[in-house]
Amino acid sequence: MTPACSLTPKQQQANALLGGSETNVMLFGGSRSGKTFLLTRATCARAIKAPKSRHAILRFRFNAVKNSIVMDTFPKVMSLCFPGVKYEINKTDWFATLPNKSEIWFGGLDDKERTEKILGMEFATIYLNECSQIPYGSVETALTRLAQKADQIIDGKSSQLKNKAYYDCNPPSKAHWAYRIFKEQRHPDTKEPLVRPTDYASMQINPGDNVENLRDGYLESLQALSARGRKRFLDGEFADATPNQLFAEEDIDRWRITDGITPDFVRVVVAVDPSGAGDSDNADNDAIGIVVAGLGTDGNAYLIEDLTVKAGPATWGRVATDAYDRHQADAIIGETNYGGAMVQHVIKTANPRANYRQVTASRGKAVRAEPIAALYETGKVRHVGRFNDLEDELAAFSTSGYMGESSPNRADAAIWAISSLFPGIVKPAVEKKDKTPMRRTGWMG
Repeated sequence: MTPACSLTPKQQQANALLGGSETNVMLFGGSRSGKTFLLTRATCARAIKAPKSRHAILRFRFNAVKNSIVMDTFPKVMSLCFPGVKYEINKTDWFATLPNKSEIWFGGLDDKERTEKILGMEFATIYLNECSQIPYGSVETALTRLAQKADQIIDGKSSQLKNKAYYDCNPPSKAHWAYRIFKEQRHPDTKEPLVRPTDYASMQINPGDNVENLRDGYLESLQALSARGRKRFLDGEFADATPNQLFAEEDIDRWRITDGITPDFVRVVVAVDPSGAGDSDNADNDAIGIVVAGLGTDGNAYLIEDLTVKAGPATWGRVATDAYDRHQADAIIGETNYGGAMVQHVIKTANPRANYRQVTASRGKAVRAEPIAALYETGKVRHVGRFNDLEDELAAFSTSGYMGESSPNRADAAIWAISSLFPGIVKPAVEKKDKTPMRRTGWMG
């Protein structure tokens, strides 16, 4: 069956690539360029023309594939492109059945039980949606199930349907396995050249290639992002990797909360990074990092708001205390090293009832950041939404120090907040020569 919906010229080129001879095809590029729509459409088309075939659309997290694909893109594709094809969705095992008895399974690779059930079957198509979030080990495991023998029927003639693996992503850094494989054509672990490089193809497609389907002002909103955000979400380019980077974009993306749903919080803090704050009531100082984070009943930390502001004490004190009231926070925390007494005075002036606590930096930024980066990698820290400027600063942290151009006020505040939610996560400094132990980062006051 030929899909009825129209495609932009660049999307037509991408669609032709998806039907080519290569087994592995990746579409990469900026946000809202139509990648997910095109790849879901291609997967559905393959299922429709191959009776009794089986196909999988997978993301790292099941809730993400359910909300993004099952509830949104998949029904749009079927309605717009295949309006005459009826389907049923099994909401227990989460798969769609077509009239020709083909099945399209939807799964998340973070759920071991569901993953084992899905990967106990063989598929003719495996589509790894938002592959920047998926660890390469999970990709390798999934691809072992790309093995179903299915026949397609075109114009009444039967032929074998070629197995296909599809991928898409907003490009992360060049250290990611997707860049290694599709651009460098090397194995991401061994760094050896791919055995069959001609079996891999990729194509860049950006929001400008889909402008007729975007809301007014969307491209302008992407233009307003930080430089790193524009490169990824507007220009669709892989970012240069920070050597020995601590916070990987894929770790943040993998655990990001996109639907706004969080557990109840057992503790909420507002962290203030006062570096360079000064004591004058003007906006000529460095930005004051102000971040809100909470510890969920599930034991994970959630970054809730980035309220960083470049302003004098009267303004940033009100911003911090307003957040304290709005989130019913347990405390406002601030670093003593840079005008701790001044910060306390500003907070207490703005809200005398605020519970203010001081923390002391006994170690450098990178050392404090390392254990927090480990929490990000394992999903113990999750961003509720997208914080482009803050995430840019996190991406500039390496084991050698902070590699960014300006002070990481937002990231510092986030690290203070998360450290306070996991007391003892930052190791104490080595004892001084006089055997007097240096202060440990944590609650004080």
